Amino acid sequence: MSIQKQLARICLSACLFGASVTTLTAQNPDSDYVAYLFSYFTGNHMDEEQVCYAISPDGYNYFTLNKNQPVLDSKVISSTGGVRDPHILRSDDGKTFYMVLTDMVSANGWDSNRAMVMLKSNDLIHWDSHVINMQKRYPGQEQLKRVWAPQTIYDAEAGKYMIYWSMKHGDDGEDIIYYAYANPEFTDLEGEPRPLFLPADGRSCIDGDIVYKDGQYYMFYKTEGHGNGIKVAVTPSLTSGQWTEYPDYKQQTADAVEGAGTFKLIGTDTYILMYDVYMKGAYQFTETTDLQNFKVVDHAVSMDFHPRHGSVIPVTQAELDALIQQWGKPEKWE
Repeated sequence: MSIQKQLARICLSACLFGASVTTLTAQNPDSDYVAYLFSYFTGNHMDEEQVCYAISPDGYNYFTLNKNQPVLDSKVISSTGGVRDPHILRSDDGKTFYMVLTDMVSANGWDSNRAMVMLKSNDLIHWDSHVINMQKRYPGQEQLKRVWAPQTIYDAEAGKYMIYWSMKHGDDGEDIIYYAYANPEFTDLEGEPRPLFLPADGRSCIDGDIVYKDGQYYMFYKTEGHGNGIKVAVTPSLTSGQWTEYPDYKQQTADAVEGAGTFKLIGTDTYILMYDVYMKGAYQFTETTDLQNFKVVDHAVSMDFHPRHGSVIPVTQAELDALIQQWGKPEKWE
């Protein structure tokens, strides 16, 4: 058992341990968090393209809520009847949660979707949702093929929540990561989508996951169609266009991967980089302190479910209690 895992279990009993996805808010210091929430979907069938939840006491061992059944109805919140790639962000004031989803049924084809879903909640249980169809929302999108894997981050320079996602236009186009700012109500986007990042080689990239550390933004992304691995690019300002790219792949497996998700272990300088080993139906966890060098910690990880591309956030004791009250206590939860 790793030192971080032992510390997590000790601190959990005292209700003093938790995690952060990017940075802790001023209103929610380390000691506020006691567990982790993992949001994910489970497969490529329409009944599996739904949001599911699992909880963890230590960031390594996860137990599904609601017996691995959806916690939201995709047919209600989406335009296609299916959703993928859930990403949840706690607001900067610590009181609100933002979730974004790919609005897609994969059985319709990988070039079939044109929309994302934006959701807002005060309790992680009840969500207000809005579909943003890029082809209908913006002019000049006739050749749009797909809208994939949105995420949200707070841009302190702009004082707004940025949503970023990949889009492909035309049969010969590349997947490019775009961004736009959410409106204050988190019901729509403001302004036109703009490119956020495209590798210097001009090739496709998808599944962006941004982490803020020591004055720098680290974007983990998948090279799509030419290597299918996870790389990182770094910038001091999200919209400056000045990215430093690193050539090495960050996954610690020879298998194809996607869906990078990063979170920080509270009380340490350690981050977890996890990703979907989608061809094998597996998930791999790695540890890092510098967001550049990673070691596999699969031996310390357990799950009673098989997730696809998801995200992890910290939760308080009150939030954990509410989640368990809503969907039941997992059988093996201590």
